[in-house]
Formats: sequence, C-alpha cells, structure tokens
Amino acid sequence: MAIGLIGWGRFFDPHIGKITVPAPPDGNGKPWLWDFLRTEAPQLSPFFDCVQLPPASLTQSGTAATGDGYGITWRRMLDGTRYGNTESLMACAAGLRAHGMRVYGDVVLHQFASWTRQYPNGAKGGQTEGWFRGHQSPKIENGKFVGWNDPIPPYCAEDDVPVPSDDFAFGAEVSYQHCNPPGVTEADARDYLKWFSNRAAIYDFRYDDTKGQYARSVARIMNSLPNCSFYSEYFDGDPANLNWWATSAPMNGRSAVEDFALHWRLQAACNGFDARQFDQNGAGYWQQRPDLSVLFVDNPDTDTSPGQQVIFNKGIAYALMLNLPCRLALVYGKDYFPSSVWPGAYGLKPIVDNIAWFARTFAFGNWERRWVDKDIYAYTRDGNGGAIGWSGGCLVAANFNTLNSRTITVQTIWAPGTWIHDYSGHCADATVGADGYVTITLPSNAFSAGVSFGLFAPGGVNHQVPNPPISTTQIYEGAHGEDVPPLNEGQHTMPQRIRCAAGSTVKAVLKIDRTQLNESSSAEISIQEPDGTLLASGTTGSDSHITVSGKIREAGWHALGLTGHGIPADGAGFSLSVTYTGLA
Repeated sequence: MAIGLIGWGRFFDPHIGKITVPAPPDGNGKPWLWDFLRTEAPQLSPFFDCVQLPPASLTQSGTAATGDGYGITWRRMLDGTRYGNTESLMACAAGLRAHGMRVYGDVVLHQFASWTRQYPNGAKGGQTEGWFRGHQSPKIENGKFVGWNDPIPPYCAEDDVPVPSDDFAFGAEVSYQHCNPPGVTEADARDYLKWFSNRAAIYDFRYDDTKGQYARSVARIMNSLPNCSFYSEYFDGDPANLNWWATSAPMNGRSAVEDFALHWRLQAACNGFDARQFDQNGAGYWQQRPDLSVLFVDNPDTDTSPGQQVIFNKGIAYALMLNLPCRLALVYGKDYFPSSVWPGAYGLKPIVDNIAWFARTFAFGNWERRWVDKDIYAYTRDGNGGAIGWSGGCLVAANFNTLNSRTITVQTIWAPGTWIHDYSGHCADATVGADGYVTITLPSNAFSAGVSFGLFAPGGVNHQVPNPPISTTQIYEGAHGEDVPPLNEGQHTMPQRIRCAAGSTVKAVLKIDRTQLNESSSAEISIQEPDGTLLASGTTGSDSHITVSGKIREAGWHALGLTGHGIPADGAGFSLSVTYTGLA
C-alpha cells in the first residue's frame, strides 16, 4: 500500500466556469504548480509515498486558468502550460524524488482538443484525418442536431471500445484500431510516453479514460514501458465491471483501476450520515483485488461534477479510506491544502497528515469489519506486513451521529492487557480485556465536522515514516524533430538546467551517433555550477560516448553544455543522460 497526493485541483469561477490552480499569469503572486510542489516536498515527505501531477503537455488554453491539461494540442511541448515549463517540471520530479516520493504522471491519449495542423503531433509531423475516429463536428439547425458536417470518411471508423455508450469525445478522439496508416497513433503514443518518462524521470502513470479506448492498444502501450506502473480511470461503479476490464485479456492485470465503487459508497455514507451505506453493493473493488485498487474520496472530476461529490464528513471519509488495503490511496489536493494556498481549497491538511502517518505506520495486514450500524463503522487490520514485519495492527472507528457519542465493544487482534492509544486525539485510550475485546467511546459528530473518528493502535509510537531519497536520471534526446536539436558545430547549452543538492554527485553520460561523422569529429560535455564555475568536463574524442561526474559544491541550478567539433551541417543525433539528487 502507498499513499499519494493528487497535486492539483479544479475550482469554480463564476465568470469562467471550471478552472485549475493559481499561476503567475493571474497576477496574484502564486508560483507555477511545478515550483510549488517542489518546494513543498520536505513538508509532504513525512506523510506521502508519491505525488500525482496533472497532464504536462501544452493545451489549447496555454497558461490560462482553464488550462487543466486535458485539452491537449501538442503532446511533446511541455512549455507554455498552466503549470510551468519543461525545466520546472524536471526540477519538480527531481525534488520530490530527493525527498523519497515517486512521481505519477497523467496520460491523456484518448483525445486531442481538436484536429489541427497548427502544432506537430508528437513533434514528428502534422496530424491527418487518419489519426481520428468517429464524427467530429455536429450539424445544428434551429438549435437541433440534424446530422454531421464531417461524415466517415474521411475520419476513421469507431474503435471497439469496452462500453461504446460511455465513450464521450471530449474533443477529437484518436483512433488506435482503425487509424491510417495502421499503427501510426499507437506508435506515436508509445514513443511519446517513453520520451516523457525519460525526460522527466516519471515512471508511474494515471491513464485517462480507458473506458473509451481500444483495450488492445492500451495494453500494448503500457507493455512498451515494462518498468513503469499504471493505474487507469475506468469510470464504473460496479466492482465486477472493474475486475472484468482489469483482469481479463488483453489487460491481464497490467493496470490497477480507480475504485469508483468505493467512492460511491463513501459518498452515500458521508452525505447520508449512514455508516451502513459503506457496505452496500460490495463496498468496493478493494475487497476483491486490493492489489489492483486505487482508492480516493474525491478527485478533480468527481469534486466538480454535480451529484458525484462527497460533501459532508470528509475527515471521516479519509479516516476510513486511507487505512484500507489497496495498491494506492489518494488524497485530493483541493481537500488537502488550505484556501490560502489555493482559493476554494478545503484545508484538511492537519487531519489528513495525522491519518496518513497512522496508516503508513500501522495499517498493514488482513482487514476485518468489527462493527456496523447506522452511526458506527469499525474495522481492524491485523498488522501482518509480510517482509516489512508486524506493524502492531490497528482499529479504525467512526461515528456519524451528530448528537450523541457512542460507546462500543469490539473484538481486536491484540492480546489481553494491551494498551491502545487513539492517535487521532479524539478518544480516550483503552486497555484490551481478557477476552480480546476492547470498549471505546467515539465522540459525536457535532456540527457535522467529520472528525468523530478514532485511530487506535498500540501506544508509545511517535517516529516518522522514513522516505529515503531517490536519485534522478533524466535524458535529453537530440535529433531533428525533437525539442532538443541534434549536436551541431560549436558550443551549445541544453535548454533546461538541472537543480542539484549540495554535496551530492552528478554524473552525465553522452552518447553520439557517429554514422555521419569522421574519425576526427568529437563532442565535449561540461557541467557548470550556478556561479558559472566548471564542475566537470570531458570529450568523446573518436569514441561514441563519454562519462563525466563531479561533486556538487553549490546547491541550485546547474547548466549542461555540449560543444561539437567537425560536425556536419545536418548535425549528429545524441543522447545525454544525467543522474543527480534533486533539490526542493
């Protein structure tokens, strides 16, 4: 199990509609999102295993408040977005990793904002009608739909998606099954994901809208990155349907899924103040396949969709959700950060931090429900962490009753006489009785505050959960058609700097394509400190590669330079891999 933060949010503006997080163009002094998350890394690390970013590619909205990342126009362009530029994205990933957190990207391959020749797709060439499927432009007369302005052809036939009735265009839908020429869109998606993963050092992904995509292509795209993990948005509240898509061919367990079934149960219980709802209709996919379940209370979609939000008792929702067995449990950034950071955010950070610490410390092993009635829900985890060892186990209990406290006696996994402490601070400590049962009192849910829960575990534990630093390797690919040009004659600086921690080691490996070079051609590489001092340098000579390294003396932005000697006019392709420890 891991706990992650969805590191962005959607909000409502009365004049614009749905908008995303603040940014410098607003004139309010707020930083770019990539810079904000990087600087937050030390504060997030004690509570989170990973941070999920929004889609990073350029959208039709550019830096505007509506540019949430899903109306993509140019996949391989990471500059000019609402969230920052390529350099700040690379530094964000490296800074989060330096504080022990993995970084999730958000993959949007279902659609582009529109079919356009304005931007090269994937930096490889213009889009054509052969990339897209279905009807693109409805024909409206007198306010009524009367047909289509662009019948098939020229667009491709619809793909065989899992549930055609739930396939919404959201723009110009990409054809993977029937594209022309065959395989072009799938190949571009694979190339893009490999490029993005290498460039940003992001190896975990959320895959958007898989219910509307050809499953065989989805599986092949994922399998082309065997060292990357995925979870998918398969929008369905039936655990059987989630299991069918996730475990049957062609997916065969390659991707986890968002547990919408649990979301609806949390919504029903919390909005209805009825703990029994948590158990209705199978509760969630996590009960069937915790290893393939990604849990959430709300996300940017549900929170801004009428009828889908968890409106009340979110503290209780997070207490119940974060301690369940699963692959990944996600906290929504809009729930987490205060309104002083993002206007309109809910500010549950103190509550969530406490629950997340508790879950990462104690919530391991087998799950068992211990009590349920209209007011109360309680369950235990037996603490069996396998190779991690025994955590001590836990008892989680919540009271929805807004008027009355409740005292319950439940069976536990602890030996008689064990002192158990409530780490939420809401309830009195207790001692396990001779029969293995314990009696606890939960406060009332006064004012519907949503904090009437207890987090019980053996007392005396107060250590932080360690998040060992993770080094970062990012790769620049220089070639025609890429955002980095090929190696040319003379001196050049890489378009993005790297942000390194003092005292750490940086290593750069340069490989050049010598196919069109003569024996005297060579390339030099240099790494410069923030003050311009040369840290390390080397030359390939007549070889095709060179490795240089050095110890960082000054924390901050470091420049990478290349100098070509005897390089023909067409240039030479190269790969520059740089490994370092990031900086918040």
